[in-house]
Amino acid sequence: MAKAIKIEASLACANFKNIEADIRQLSAAGIDYLHIDIMDGKFVPNFALDFTFMQTVKQLTNIPLDCHLMVEEPERYIDRTAASGATYIAIHFEATRHVQKALQQIRDTGAKSGIALNPATPIINLDYILDDIDMITIMTVNPGFAEQKLIPAMLRKIRDVSALLDARGHDNVDIQVDGNVSFQHIPAMVAAGATMLVGGTSSIFHKDYSIGEAIASVREIVKG
Repeated sequence: MAKAIKIEASLACANFKNIEADIRQLSAAGIDYLHIDIMDGKFVPNFALDFTFMQTVKQLTNIPLDCHLMVEEPERYIDRTAASGATYIAIHFEATRHVQKALQQIRDTGAKSGIALNPATPIINLDYILDDIDMITIMTVNPGFAEQKLIPAMLRKIRDVSALLDARGHDNVDIQVDGNVSFQHIPAMVAAGATMLVGGTSSIFHKDYSIGEAIASVREIVKG
């Protein structure tokens, strides 16, 4: 039986002047998760959201939070991320020397664990941590900035990860795609095996659509 596709809104692309209004619209449209990027200016050349922001969002809504730690030595922040309300916490394979230990730390908090792979990171790195993860994040752009173009080879990477999970009996693990998850690219991403779609300026927060219209369009595309 095919998995239901989960639709997420990347809050780094929301209107910070009126974030509460955006969250209300996301809630009314039935978004599945709010995706929160935390960046440290070292692992990626940018700074983004923080724990105070997460806590504020939790005060505004019951929509579950999916937190993406784009930071070096993420184990320093896992407990605080969970305490700030994260349901999912994803770390980058490249960001820590002790990946399995960090993933176990996430699960010890009660959150679901995710591993994120940069575009050039081979999927062989998943081989010995499949028992430790609930989600694999395929970065379809290099992390750190919105409005980048999709790297075409990442569609093949999604297919390869999906095949690996099936072959190893881990089809319960979700495949999240993050980066230029656009109306145009969603069909190919879903066909390749993606089960969690992180939408930003190319879909959920598209300038030509209201949030409700954009989410409805994504759902129609997924159905099609």
